Amino acid sequence: MKKVLSMLAAMSMLLAMTACGPEEGSSSTDAGTNNSSSSEEKKDENKGDSGEKETLNVWAFTDEVPGMVDKYIELNPEFGEKYEIKKTIIPTTDGEYQPALDQALIAGGDDAPDIYAAEAAFILKYSQGECAKYAAPYEDLGIDVANKISEADIAQYSVDIGTNPDGKVVGLGYQATGGAFIYRRSIAKDVFGTDDPATIKDKIGPGWDKFFDAAEELKAKGYAIVSGDGDMWHAVENSSESGWVVDDMLVIDEKREAFMDYSKKLMDNDYHNNTEDWKDAWFADMKGEGETPAFGFFGPAWLINYTMADNCGDDKDTEEREGTWGDWAVCEPTVGFFWGGTWLLANKDTEHKEAVGDFIEWVTLDSSETGLQYMWANGTYNPDSPTKDCVASGTVMAKSNGEVDFLGGQNMFDVFVPANQFANGKNLTPYDEKINSHWRDQVRQYTSGQKTKEQAIADFKTAVSDDLAIEAAE
Repeated sequence: MKKVLSMLAAMSMLLAMTACGPEEGSSSTDAGTNNSSSSEEKKDENKGDSGEKETLNVWAFTDEVPGMVDKYIELNPEFGEKYEIKKTIIPTTDGEYQPALDQALIAGGDDAPDIYAAEAAFILKYSQGECAKYAAPYEDLGIDVANKISEADIAQYSVDIGTNPDGKVVGLGYQATGGAFIYRRSIAKDVFGTDDPATIKDKIGPGWDKFFDAAEELKAKGYAIVSGDGDMWHAVENSSESGWVVDDMLVIDEKREAFMDYSKKLMDNDYHNNTEDWKDAWFADMKGEGETPAFGFFGPAWLINYTMADNCGDDKDTEEREGTWGDWAVCEPTVGFFWGGTWLLANKDTEHKEAVGDFIEWVTLDSSETGLQYMWANGTYNPDSPTKDCVASGTVMAKSNGEVDFLGGQNMFDVFVPANQFANGKNLTPYDEKINSHWRDQVRQYTSGQKTKEQAIADFKTAVSDDLAIEAAE
């Protein structure tokens, strides 16, 4: 049986290696290169002195990065005079973005992406996995990478994730996605006598033993410590020592296995509302309308700005704030972790390396007051929506004002800057999206009493083997 599984795993890895086209040197890649070369010659012949714009292809899964291109053109009109931007936006919701991007990278030519985005769930495929061969090292784009990273004080986890197997940086993010514990001030005062982040961080951590001690105190007063076990999962997953796959074998890190016990403890002791993230009951807890008032959520700044703020029950058309707006604060989490993020990559075959490099540097490494991250951090990027966000550059956040009304005027950068340093970027694999889904499903079946812990783990291993042909390590 093991031999059969090993053969299946080998076949799967072979298929995965060809998902983004054959290895360099094969006939298909040569054909793609020839097509690109002939296309370049054709462009040179036709452009002449006509003054026609050159095309830059930008691929993304939301309008965020394409919007940044628009902003860059607004600030650098000569860029817009020279380049016509062709935007391709394909949401990830139905799993369509990656296959389309892969095919465009394989095909090459005029329609190939010059700049493309990848999120945390699948960035390793493009920075270190089977599609890494298409990504240009930032240094090849004319970026002084090492000095700029140091100058901007980019968190190491972001650099690690965007570094290819040759040790070259091929992708960096612009958001900081280190996590914090986001909690209700009113509940903190009722249970702990204060809402001071310096005190609350010592109540919920460090370590899960203190977290569950706090859960018992909160329960005694009629509160849930979190909405659902998913709120804990992101902290556990990204604080683990090992990724899901090591040496092509499935490995269950001891911290991830311990999550089963944490989840069961939450369930058996009524420490949570048993919600699932991104579903109505989860959002209801953000409004304070859940079955039991929920104390907090684990998450990065984007969870506050783009999820909680929109689901806290506040009517933005009224002058007075409603719902739970302003009743939140952030403190250091129980364990250091990160959750999410978007990395920018460039096609190694782009004909516009300098222009692409200038834009990518402005987004990911420019720590000046004219860089994207300074505007993003201070809420001046979009005057119609002056949202302050945590950015990849610690240098930028150190000189920015992170005070936000949603957090009762707290400067969130005081918490999120160190949070980025605690995050670990070495426990991701290209398979995380699918494996996490199987894991969460089996954990739910265990905590609800449908399966024993041993059966849930065995079924998890089978599901991963069937889906990805990755055998579990003994």
